[in-house]
Amino acid sequence: MKALITGASGFIGRRLALNLAGHGCDVVCLVRRTSRTEGLDKPGIRLVIGDLRDHASLEAAVTGRDRVFHLAASVQAVRGASFEEANVEGTRRLVEACLCAAPGLERFVYVSSIAAAGPSGPVRPGRETDEPRPVTEYGRSKLKAEGIVRQAGDRIPVTIIRPPNVIGPGSRDIERAIALMKKGIMPAVGDRKPRTSLIDVDDLAEALILASGEARSVGQTYYVTDGGAYAWPEITAALAEELGQGRLRLRVRPGVQLAVAAVAEAVSRLTGKPPALTRDIVRAGRDHFWLYDGSKIERELGFRPRFKLRDSIRRAVLEFQARERASR
Repeated sequence: MKALITGASGFIGRRLALNLAGHGCDVVCLVRRTSRTEGLDKPGIRLVIGDLRDHASLEAAVTGRDRVFHLAASVQAVRGASFEEANVEGTRRLVEACLCAAPGLERFVYVSSIAAAGPSGPVRPGRETDEPRPVTEYGRSKLKAEGIVRQAGDRIPVTIIRPPNVIGPGSRDIERAIALMKKGIMPAVGDRKPRTSLIDVDDLAEALILASGEARSVGQTYYVTDGGAYAWPEITAALAEELGQGRLRLRVRPGVQLAVAAVAEAVSRLTGKPPALTRDIVRAGRDHFWLYDGSKIERELGFRPRFKLRDSIRRAVLEFQARERASR
């Protein structure tokens, strides 16, 4: 397989590149000059400089590739127009580049998000056939990008994957939570307990690779989950136990998180840098269930997740601790 990955410097893209290289694939990663590419200097992985705003670099990157995995996206932005430019127009340009310069393309895999579908109900998990109802600007931009990919489906074979919250080794969210817990602070858990689906990053990578090579997945959309339904207090408690943290002294409540997010948004408007946290993100996690039925990809493609919550948390903690020791 000759694969191109956009967004390879991110959490999921990096693990996908390593997994593909581990399968003996020829992997090209499209990265910007400013991208952090630590860990991608492995046999079978080659970095090329480019940008979703630059047609020429996109055409050069897709030339000779038989699979394209499109993960590059803006998750936080100063204003809605940034989501539109990165997630919608960036996807449009990449699809156009594939149509122009990759006539032999075997599959275009678009990594979307549950945010494109919107929240589920509290009992019945969302299914691929449900009408999407995104509640954030990010989610609406990802849904628009899905539409662009589907429209190209009569000219190139496409598959759309909607991951839920992704955890495992290298997760920045988990590492931020670890940093807080090491200071004796429990991250926000909330008084209410909406539940969410999860998937381990390496399970997701395997699902993407599997879907890219199966004829049955052409034109299909899939949720990929580990089959569980988790409350955030359960997730943070598992992390605290793996860290050996006993009773944590200070608990940050969602009300405080909303105030912090409002300040982060104000600073973002002044500096022009995307905020690390927004009120949309806080409310989405606090007020909604995000449960999805992953049985379609299991039934049609034979995908089976290997890791559950505790496995993923343990692996994330071990990698974090190993990196800490190496930096001393």
